[in-house]
Amino acid sequence: MAERTAGRSAGRPAGRTAARPHWLFGDQLGPHFLDPRHGGPDADAPVVMIEARSVLRRRRFHRAKAHLVLSAMRHRAAELGDRVSYVRAETYADGLARALGTRSGGDVRLTVRHPTSRRALEFVSGLDGVEVLPPKGFLVDRSDFAQWAGRGSGHGLRLESFYRWVRGRHDLLMDGGEPAGGRWNLDHDNREPPPRGSATLDVRGPWLPVEDEIDEEVRRDLDRWERDGEVEFVGRDGPRRFAVTRREALAALRHFITHRLPDFGRYEDAVLAADPVMSHSLLSVPLNLGLLDPAECVERAERAWRSGAAPLNSVEGFVRQIAGWREYVWQLYWHFGEDYRTRNELRHTTPLPGWFLDLDADAVTANCLSTVLAQVRDTGWTHHIPRLMVLGSRALQDGWDPAAVTDWFHRCFVDGYDWVMLPNVIGMSQYADGGLMTTKPYTTGGAYLHRMTDFCGPCAYRPTARTGDHACPYTTGYWAFLHRHRTRLAANHRTTRAVQGLDRLTDLPDLLTLATHRGDSPP
Repeated sequence: MAERTAGRSAGRPAGRTAARPHWLFGDQLGPHFLDPRHGGPDADAPVVMIEARSVLRRRRFHRAKAHLVLSAMRHRAAELGDRVSYVRAETYADGLARALGTRSGGDVRLTVRHPTSRRALEFVSGLDGVEVLPPKGFLVDRSDFAQWAGRGSGHGLRLESFYRWVRGRHDLLMDGGEPAGGRWNLDHDNREPPPRGSATLDVRGPWLPVEDEIDEEVRRDLDRWERDGEVEFVGRDGPRRFAVTRREALAALRHFITHRLPDFGRYEDAVLAADPVMSHSLLSVPLNLGLLDPAECVERAERAWRSGAAPLNSVEGFVRQIAGWREYVWQLYWHFGEDYRTRNELRHTTPLPGWFLDLDADAVTANCLSTVLAQVRDTGWTHHIPRLMVLGSRALQDGWDPAAVTDWFHRCFVDGYDWVMLPNVIGMSQYADGGLMTTKPYTTGGAYLHRMTDFCGPCAYRPTARTGDHACPYTTGYWAFLHRHRTRLAANHRTTRAVQGLDRLTDLPDLLTLATHRGDSPP
């Protein structure tokens, strides 16, 4: 079943010790991961890449995600040429044995960059003869974060404090010791609702790739594996929408900075049904594949502001996403430890319903959820507000098991990895950590969706209706959630007023009956 392609670099001057091979994971694909000037392997070290079929068998991944990752890996192998041993095997252990000429489970001698998941780190750390090099692809060292987290300055572990610390430490959007423009946070300028009467934003479309023979080969392989019953996918595939090579990633970054960054900020939190991308960068995929370094992204954005090519609010919003939120999530993944995965402070245990697991958007009546679920089904992507306030909010209101919700996001999003989704879902989306990461649960009724999206107009439900045939599932679900966790939320100063609103609902018994009656049926 195993197949090996490409070959190892041949020959070296007599008398020199052979460089140890370096194992390159599928999310470490940029040149900076192999740069010896930045803690990488020897410049002439042969490279090992392993395409392990067992990874696809473990989970029911989105078809577009499987295509994207394998396309990126095979493109990188083609770039490395004779330097790489690209092995297609059942497991990583089998692949290493095949690449290095050792028996499966035997001793190996190689280097590898610190992987991005605990499971992978445990595997490589358990191999004799393996040197794990420091992580790459992030701005902040884990040791530096540990010092910041342990300062005891009263900041807790909140994003805003961390973000300001990163900005100052890396001199990002700073004028001397002060934030550019005099304010750290420009969220107030970046929360406009979508423009009325417009189905799309009047901005240039996102960069899109042109598929090649490697993409076609991957698609044929996925078709064959699925047809033979070896793997099972969810969602649809093609055409590819995201960068899978360094050249493509740089083109996507340049396109965003030049054509889309100027309009990014003001509508950052807005949603249009017919324009799911709006002015978002679509750079999370190449960033999480390791094709782009976060430093080059934020530095190019800052140069755009300083040259007058983009307004400060747009640049600050973009910098906050990468130097703030992305770094924050990465650090918390390791800081909170493996036990964080099983946190369930709200004791939500309801299994995910079949229609949600299958991305069955056609079964859903609520226009917001049907539209967003269709976007995930068709592309494996939607931006942060639909993720949080439509998909995550539905799960939170209905009391779905947070571990299962985390797994769903990991499998169904093209930019989803363990380190990405664990803090984002357990902490931010499902409040399953009880407030370690955020100060309150993030959920809402239909009023927010009506203000920040154009979903509600054609919907069969009314955003203000709590009961009756036209009751918005999000409005009903919001109040039912507050009622279910009333004691806990009443003690939180950020949700006390919302809980007090329950006392004004004369139709609360009918509302709770409706929420119970709906159960796990598609809303």
